[in-house]
Formats: sequence, structure tokens, C-alpha cells
Amino acid sequence: METITNNKTENTENTKNTETSLKTVLIAGGAGFIGSNLCRRLLSENNKVICLDNLFTGKMENIQEMFSNKNFAFINHDIVEPITTISGNIDEIYHLACPASPPKYQIDPIYTLKINFTGTLNLLQLAREKNSRILFSSTSEVYGEPQKTPQREDYRGNVNTIGIRSCYDEGKRVAETLMMDYHNKYGVDTRIVRIFNTYGPYMDKDDGRVVTNMIRQMLNDEDITIYGDGTQTRSFCYIDDQIEGQIRLMNSDYHSPVNIGNPREISVNKLCEILKTLIDTRSTIVFYPLPSDDPTNRNPDIDLAKKLLDWEPETDLIDGLKQTINYMKTDMSGKELSE
Repeated sequence: METITNNKTENTENTKNTETSLKTVLIAGGAGFIGSNLCRRLLSENNKVICLDNLFTGKMENIQEMFSNKNFAFINHDIVEPITTISGNIDEIYHLACPASPPKYQIDPIYTLKINFTGTLNLLQLAREKNSRILFSSTSEVYGEPQKTPQREDYRGNVNTIGIRSCYDEGKRVAETLMMDYHNKYGVDTRIVRIFNTYGPYMDKDDGRVVTNMIRQMLNDEDITIYGDGTQTRSFCYIDDQIEGQIRLMNSDYHSPVNIGNPREISVNKLCEILKTLIDTRSTIVFYPLPSDDPTNRNPDIDLAKKLLDWEPETDLIDGLKQTINYMKTDMSGKELSE
């Protein structure tokens, strides 16, 4: 387990007093898309942040600028292995450690299952030892190919247990079970967030998800790949809204799953139309067969989040897509480009 921290030290008594009052937060998967954005948010609120990541899909460039912050530390570690070398207090643990795009989590489906079961078990054990509050990032994929829409938290889903996506879908489902069992048996202070499609800066342009796929293809004037006939629907939540929902859930006293997503449901074809109005491209659409077990609809019922957390998404889709496009232009070119 390799730890990298900032070497700057503060010697004043005032600094010491301030640091002792800071909240210490461990973010597993902190070098990934959602995790790195969460690191920035919590650092901006003067928390101490420990980023734990083995860089399987996370990237050092996502967190590079944070190394200048004395309240930030990075630990290169795989949560499938026991977590035994973190000393000191941990107030909160955000468990975001798992590949989230089908091409990435299907590379090694058994490893994906291990992350969700053994990795979650190890983080729960750490939370139990440290008396930490822990939030697990579950997913809308626990609903499978839903027969009800919108999807409420009490809907038990329609999941294929032996399909190519099962390592992720079933992995997340069993991890939810572990979270609740540790809460009921040991009193661990658990939270479960079911994340619906989220997008924004620091997404991996090559992760195979529809927003990044289309933006990258349009910026490069490549064929736009749409799987199936494009009528399948998704609901897209901007990263800032997603993080706000997770923080509010962490700060609540609710232990059962909560949907965090945007209830505005649009088709993949409509997303493509919108992006083509925002990007000057010569790309044309090419249709491919729909992958096995790809859900035909995703639409969160967020009534519980509204009532419990006073939360709902605020970012307009067009505004969020513009921010994402600007980030991907910079990421792909290494410099800022004009509109």
C-alpha cells in the first residue's frame, strides 16, 4: 500500500488547532470520475481527504492538482486486499470503487464481483474498526431491465443473474445486502445511494458510455455509434448535482437505498440531436445491434430524495453538456479550445 502525501508542514498553533477540528474523509475510488469531483468538493469545504485508488480505471491526472493541498493524501491500494495501514480517525467513507462502464467492468467480471463483495466487506470492516459513517455507491443497474417506470427504491428489479452485465448488477446488489447486514448486525452507520446516469468533467473519454462516446466521436468527426434503434431512454444527472445528493445523504440518518439522478428521461436519439446542436461536426450516425441486457429505459423516481434530503437536480442538460464538451476538448487537445 503506497501512500503519497503533500510534504508541506504548518508549525503555528492556530494551524494545529484548525486541523484537529477538520473532518477526515476516505474516498475509495477517489481518482475516478465521481470520486475525483467529490475530492475537490470536500477539500473546498476544508475537510481532510484520503483518496484510495488502485488506478484500475481511475487516473492520476484526475487528482494531480490536489497534491498541493496539505489536506489531501493519496493511497495506491486495491480494496480487494485488507485495508490495515490507515492510522488515525476516519469520520466518513465514500465507497465509489468499482469500474462503472460495461467495457471496463466486463474486462474481468470475476474481479468486478470481488470489488463489490470482498472490497465492500473490507471497507465495512474498516468503518466498523474506525467507527466511521460509510456510504456505498450502488447503481440504477440493480433494477435490471425494469418493468416499472419510473423506478422507485422499493422496486426489486428484473436482473439477469447470468448475463454479461451480471458481474456489475449482481455485484452491486450483494454489496447493498452487505451494507444493510453490517448495519443490522454490528450497528455500522451505513448509507446506500443508487446512482443513475451521471456525466460531466473528468469523465474518461474512452469509457464507452453514451455521453462521452458521442462527444468524442463528434469532436473527431468520427461515426456516431448508436446501439439498437436509439429509442432506449436514459436520464442524465450532472456531476455537481450528483455529488450534492450524495453529501446530503451522507449527512442524513437514513440507511436504506436512495435514488440520486435526474428524472428528465430522454432517448439516446434525442441526446444525439442535442449534442449535434452544440458541436460543429461532420459525423454521421451508424447503428449497431443493442448489446445483451442493455436496459431499454432508465428513469429515477426521486420523491424520496426530495422529501428526505430536500434534493433535486438543478443543472439544465444543455448547460451540463456544454461544460462536459469544454472539458473533453481540453482533455483531448491538452489546451483550451474556443467554442
